[in-house]
Amino acid sequence: MTEEEEAETSADDVETEAEDTEAEESEPESGFQPGDFVKIAYTARTVEGDQLVDTTDAEVAEEEGVDAQDREFAPRTIVLGEGHIFGAVEDAIIGSEAGEEGDVTIPAEEAFGEYDNDAVETISADKIDEDDRYPGAHVHIDGRHGYISTIVGGRARVDFNHPLAGEDVEYEYEVVEEVDDREEQAAGLFGMYLETEPDLWIETDEVEEEVPVESDDDDDDDEETEPEFETEVVEKETLYVESTPQMAMNQQWMFQKQQIAQDVMDKVGVDRVIVQEVIEGMGGMMGGMGGMMGGMGGAGGEADLEAALEDADVDADEIVEELEAEAGDE
Repeated sequence: MTEEEEAETSADDVETEAEDTEAEESEPESGFQPGDFVKIAYTARTVEGDQLVDTTDAEVAEEEGVDAQDREFAPRTIVLGEGHIFGAVEDAIIGSEAGEEGDVTIPAEEAFGEYDNDAVETISADKIDEDDRYPGAHVHIDGRHGYISTIVGGRARVDFNHPLAGEDVEYEYEVVEEVDDREEQAAGLFGMYLETEPDLWIETDEVEEEVPVESDDDDDDDEETEPEFETEVVEKETLYVESTPQMAMNQQWMFQKQQIAQDVMDKVGVDRVIVQEVIEGMGGMMGGMGGMMGGMGGAGGEADLEAALEDADVDADEIVEELEAEAGDE
């Protein structure tokens, strides 16, 4: 084969490889991809000791005696690629389909970190609330969370490692379904942050908004002019969220509501979030209270008072005599 023929063959090979690469890149990737909303069910336990780490299964939670007062145990909605779950589990789900199950073991350093002996410190017991001065108590010292391993006299050994540090974690999961409905997506995001999904809905509202307008005064371009605004009616997609006492008292919501709402707006694609509190009526109770007050202060109040005194077995004449006697003594 001549040098010319070899050069042509080599060029053909390069062209074929380029075409194959272009074809591969143009083919849509199968299965779930980063950015997809998916609902997953899972149970995570430590490899050694079989200690429950987390679960979405209500039966498992009940068996383990987990307090379900402020949390709903149900499949959880996450966004792939956002770090909502352990990276190894996320990698396993990407490319999978709804209904697939898996089992991933996460090494300690990728789960809750290796155990650090230097994170166990001796501190003065005076820094700990008296009610928490016992082994096993969880405490906050100088902005760090830890638990007391031992306490003797005025000194305490506090372990600032995560309680599950040094533990490998086994994560069993099932991809339940893809979540396409935007209201379900929003509810899932709130559920991830608050561990309970509030009632919510999306509406398109007409809102008055001040918008800047270009000035017609072009006589002096060198001088800075005050911006001009005009009121326009614009349409905004609004996510309405019904607040609950649990939501209002949730610490993460209290301190990070702006960040949480912004994250929901960005991922779901709404213009704003309105959280509203609903106060239910008290029915006949208020009416009963009104009747009592009206009876005491309005017309017929004296008759109502006498009737009430009779029901209470109190002699009205005796009360009047006692009051007159007290007035005479004064």
